[in-house]
Amino acid sequence: MYNIAVAGTGYVGLVAGVCFAEMGHNVTCVDIDKEKIESMKKGKSPIYETGLEELMERNYQKGNLNFTTNHQLAYEKADAIFIGVGTPEQSDGSANLSHIATVARQIAESVVKDCLVVVKSTVPVGTNDKVEQFIEDFKVNDVHIEVASNPEFLSQGSAVKDTLSADRIIIGVESKWAEKMLKDIYKPFKIPIVSVNRRSAEMTKYASNDFLALKISYMNDIANLCELVGANIQDVAKGMSYDPRIGDKFLNAGIGYGGSCFPKDTKALEFLAKENGYDLKTVKAAIDVNEGQKGILFKKAKNRMITLSGLKVAVLGLTFKPGTDDLREAPSLENIPLLLEQGADIVAYDPIGINNFSKLYPTGYHGNGKISYTHSIEEALNEANLCFIFTEWNEIKETSIDTFVTKMKTPIIFDGRNIYSLEDVKNSSIEYHSVGREIVEREKKNVPRVKELV
Repeated sequence: MYNIAVAGTGYVGLVAGVCFAEMGHNVTCVDIDKEKIESMKKGKSPIYETGLEELMERNYQKGNLNFTTNHQLAYEKADAIFIGVGTPEQSDGSANLSHIATVARQIAESVVKDCLVVVKSTVPVGTNDKVEQFIEDFKVNDVHIEVASNPEFLSQGSAVKDTLSADRIIIGVESKWAEKMLKDIYKPFKIPIVSVNRRSAEMTKYASNDFLALKISYMNDIANLCELVGANIQDVAKGMSYDPRIGDKFLNAGIGYGGSCFPKDTKALEFLAKENGYDLKTVKAAIDVNEGQKGILFKKAKNRMITLSGLKVAVLGLTFKPGTDDLREAPSLENIPLLLEQGADIVAYDPIGINNFSKLYPTGYHGNGKISYTHSIEEALNEANLCFIFTEWNEIKETSIDTFVTKMKTPIIFDGRNIYSLEDVKNSSIEYHSVGREIVEREKKNVPRVKELV
């Protein structure tokens, strides 16, 4: 077993560190945030991920998982140092590598024995070469430090499972020494390892994520056309899914992708292509479709209603997907400001994301509208005029259609995740707008006609 240091305790770093510890390695996670480190020592995870907190606490108690702000102490003992810090998107679409550079210099100044530095963060092609040169430039001691690429392919909401039971592990190495160490580190995982050079590993990460983003945008594009020609996108997706060349994953139409990966990685790859004088048309199209898709429900509501001002609007789901408290690029962040601008009275529900969202939009008035929060779907729907569904949490999917009928003043639903079947909706008295499917109108009550004057 190896002594491993992990720089960064976000989704990439913390999940990797905990899973390495679970496989028997001695792991030290490093972060500059003292409050976060102390919280993790007490068994509290800074991010919400299924099963993460339990594994973290168990391995901390066993003694093979530690947390520190002292990078020098952590790095000087390490056989391998995994870098899992953020590479946020800059205004031009490129990746901000300042956190990578900071860690690389700390490593150069701290390492006292031969060490493998492994970049797990998503970085532009060629970054690992620069990191290795940067470390060499600032290296204090006469030791061998080599850099390898090991991109992560975890999905938020199932990150622990995706790490412990991945389809494959990609390693990008330039020597047999680095390849052997990484294979030894991952041996307990019993997962197929694909060994390539560093630049190919970096590109594999972008190519994989952007292909999935492209599938999502393609299905959303087809869904929009389905609405115009009278087809049902779910029926179309089902027919496509039986073709093994296409598969049945990422065929669900909706209001676009979000999160920390797809939006950032598509823009980063497009930027990389432009830097090299190439126009990456497919990825650009995926980005354009996704940007338009986020506001499609709001446009439907604006077309349907004479005004949104003064209406009670229930919002079900705030996070970009179920199983996480992450709001990055979430459709709620696109739509709620628009609803507030129109004067809506929003009551929002999310089983996990309220705390993070309320930091951005505290309870109260914001411009023309106001927002409040509830941990009850029924309370959000009570006397509501409209309902928007942004996230397909199980709690929301399991809510019966009858609940909308009995609780809402006017049960008009705008479902961005297509969670209800049209057949079930047609047997109810709700008005239902979804993505890529026909509108289901409410049954209009019989109103006595005014007696004609004679």
